[in-house]
Amino acid sequence: MNFNMKILGLKEVIIEKIEEVGERVALYVSLPIKAHKCPSCHAYTEKVHDYRIRKINHLKFFERLTVLFYRRRRYACGCGKRFSEDTSFVDKYQRYSKEWNQVAQIRSFKAKTFKEAAESLGTSSATIMRRFKKSAKEYLTMKTQLPKRIAIDEYKGDTDVGKFQLVIADADTHEPIDILPNRRKDTIKEYLYKYGSQVELVVMDMNPSFKAAVNQALGRPVIVADRFHFCRYIYWAIDEVRRKVQKDWHAYDRKKCKRMRFVLYKRSDQLAEKNRFYLDRYTGFSNELKKAYELKEAYCEWFDWAKKSDDMPEIKRRLKAFYRKVEDANIPAFLKAIRTLKNWQPEILNSFAFNYSNGFLEGINNKTKVMKRNAYGFRRFDHARAKVLLNIKYKTIGTHLVG
Repeated sequence: MNFNMKILGLKEVIIEKIEEVGERVALYVSLPIKAHKCPSCHAYTEKVHDYRIRKINHLKFFERLTVLFYRRRRYACGCGKRFSEDTSFVDKYQRYSKEWNQVAQIRSFKAKTFKEAAESLGTSSATIMRRFKKSAKEYLTMKTQLPKRIAIDEYKGDTDVGKFQLVIADADTHEPIDILPNRRKDTIKEYLYKYGSQVELVVMDMNPSFKAAVNQALGRPVIVADRFHFCRYIYWAIDEVRRKVQKDWHAYDRKKCKRMRFVLYKRSDQLAEKNRFYLDRYTGFSNELKKAYELKEAYCEWFDWAKKSDDMPEIKRRLKAFYRKVEDANIPAFLKAIRTLKNWQPEILNSFAFNYSNGFLEGINNKTKVMKRNAYGFRRFDHARAKVLLNIKYKTIGTHLVG
């Protein structure tokens, strides 16, 4: 009985027979005879010289590992040249089909580990790693100039080059651009000297080394402080006051206040009736804690208003008014907090003038840590860098073929 089958990835291929060989599916395939151009004299010929069988690994067929036994045809030209026919599904000297190589390349950076990718494709981890290194070399060796607006942040990588690495991302598209081997000032400065000539705005947390490196390398661009990072100084201050005053309380109230500390962080108008009871109880125990909560509420009131306002002079004036309230209250924890805010005041005000934050970069860092945990850590920085950047670069495609 004659029949035709069309399988994805085997364009124009004639499938002569399918059989089971152990746990694998074997497809016996060939290509139709057609005129081929001689690589020597460039004349066309259809004269067949001989056939040779090539064993080629292919993608799974009905969840079974598949191997192709390709009956490769060689042509003979009148000039005496012998040459193989052109094939659309496998490259010269390859033992894997083009589609298999494409999937292996994708899975090398999408799978949790190289071993997992290798097992799903029926090959060795070393083979997957070779595809991975080829992808990394192809896509990550070319350095381009950084965009006008970037965001930088550190994360704990624990690789062979150090404990912490630095991510640089596009502040507009939220795509990671590069990962530096460490967070040291000289490393950042050297990188920005090379590739940051177009950078006009940098979003960062409140790290003095980052700020110094950016200013020295880029000639004082616009620096935007991430809102979360400067707001937390106020919450750290009220928590410091809570820990200080509760030391003298009864054991029950001390432990209860520690468990209910989130009540002090919440806005007053968002508290439930039960939580408001605890707020009144514990602020009633300490006048200093009550003042600290009022200062936190004053800060939140300024922050909420500033997010909606475009009047920068008024935002700055109200912030200074908050400073005066803190100075009048004379609570050491809050005095320390506003010293930091004063040192970073231009960058804090820039966060309201320019609508940028590092929130998306924290998401990238979280994804990076999950990848590191799934792989039980990365020993080599170059592998970790390529894995993260390529995984996020191709996050919109699955672990299968690109269309």
